[in-house]
Amino acid sequence: MTIKEGYTLRDMIQARTSRKTKSNKMQVDGDHYLKKVQPWDFILANDLGFLEGNIIKYISRYKSKGGLVDLYKARHYLEKLIEVKEQ
Repeated sequence: MTIKEGYTLRDMIQARTSRKTKSNKMQVDGDHYLKKVQPWDFILANDLGFLEGNIIKYISRYKSKGGLVDLYKARHYLEKLIEVKEQ
């Protein structure tokens, strides 16, 4: 995705997804996704699959939620994605 001059990545994602719904304004069990771009908006805007989406999810939240465990989860999904791509 190319970021147009004067726009932030967040602006581009929001413009592309147009999913400014009430589900983006709430978080079940914590606030680890409410601070910046929602991972699901980034995943949808970039047409990522399940494995890629989970990698993004765990990487984006590890500092505020799961810590090292989330990094291990991201690595697990990345290892599976590599296996799939090597076939």
